[in-house]
Amino acid sequence: MIILSVVILIAIFAAAVWLPVNMGLIGLAAALGLGVFGGGLAVKDVLAGFPADLFLTLLGITYLFGIASRNGAIDWLVARTAHALGRHTALLPALVFTVAGVLTALGAVGPAAVAIVAPIALRFARVHGFSALMMGLLVVHGAQAGGFSPISIYGGITNKVLASSGIAPDPMFLFLASAAFNAAIALLIWAFFARRTAAALAEAHEIPLPMALTRDHAWTLAGLAALATGALLFKVDIGFMALMVILALAVVAPRTQDGALKHVDWSTILLISGIVIYVSLLDKLGTLDAVSAMIGTVGSAALAVLLLCYLAGVVSAFASSTALLGVIIPLAVPVLAGSALSPIAVVSAIAIANTIVDTSPFSTNGALIVANTPEDERPAMLRKLMVYAAIIVGAGPLAAWAVFVPFF
Repeated sequence: MIILSVVILIAIFAAAVWLPVNMGLIGLAAALGLGVFGGGLAVKDVLAGFPADLFLTLLGITYLFGIASRNGAIDWLVARTAHALGRHTALLPALVFTVAGVLTALGAVGPAAVAIVAPIALRFARVHGFSALMMGLLVVHGAQAGGFSPISIYGGITNKVLASSGIAPDPMFLFLASAAFNAAIALLIWAFFARRTAAALAEAHEIPLPMALTRDHAWTLAGLAALATGALLFKVDIGFMALMVILALAVVAPRTQDGALKHVDWSTILLISGIVIYVSLLDKLGTLDAVSAMIGTVGSAALAVLLLCYLAGVVSAFASSTALLGVIIPLAVPVLAGSALSPIAVVSAIAIANTIVDTSPFSTNGALIVANTPEDERPAMLRKLMVYAAIIVGAGPLAAWAVFVPFF
């Protein structure tokens, strides 16, 4: 059953390449077929893996920013920011990376920071000729750069797991390790797109002041500010907060609702939901536990850590990075026992491998990038993110292991 479940997962990706069918639909059908007929589970047990929190996030965020896009509030905000920068548009990629990083370092969950920064970053890309893929990736890696600060969600979870496992945490090492690693990736991404970036900057000119702020613009921007405040300061679920803002706008500015529902990215929601349900089924069937047990039998501690990095990266590309941190790190404790490896360096490598793959379109952050891309450009953005995800899943865990494990 374990081998069959892995083979089916590979077949899902192959089928999505060759067939004009939403991959999520294939994943959902495969989950139901394997779970009911192979695993003896009830349909409701298979569907229990439905990512309700992710669904709520994508629904609320795409709906709200659909409103902000249609009524021109985002255009006004982008133009105002661009005007403030004058001709210094070269700072825009660094700006979106830094803002996302600061938000998560101050305690915002990654998806909340990405949900706030990504729509503006992608609009910057369209207005100033930057690569939308580059700007989206910089937002996500920026969010991950600040994600392990001592007061962040990731940092808090990791340090608590370390303490409960008998390993002394080193919050600043973990934070700086993740920040430096993601900054290095951001520089590589920027360098890869340097030619297009240079072409965009060659045509840079000072942006005039934007149009006057209308009543609907003001209410919408107030709603976005409320979204940021609720999500970042009061830790309200970002999807729930977005829906509350939408309802408030329906009362104070009813015209903002016109056509906004069309901006909800149902195809992306189906895609991600189907794949996440299938990966959740793998957990129920014991596939992930079996892989973890196999890693535990490896004789070399360093090699076992490398395999744990890959396990963290591959699974996190389709599942919750936050939840996985509490699962993967304890698996490293037996490996570290009796070895000369630095515990905090090993944990840093695993934590980084677990989170840098959040650019995957099957994760919340990657899905937000797709969802905030114009509808006619979404298929292309999805394909590009899948290619990047394959590269980062293949090379990222190895790079994290190579940087931290042999030298600390």
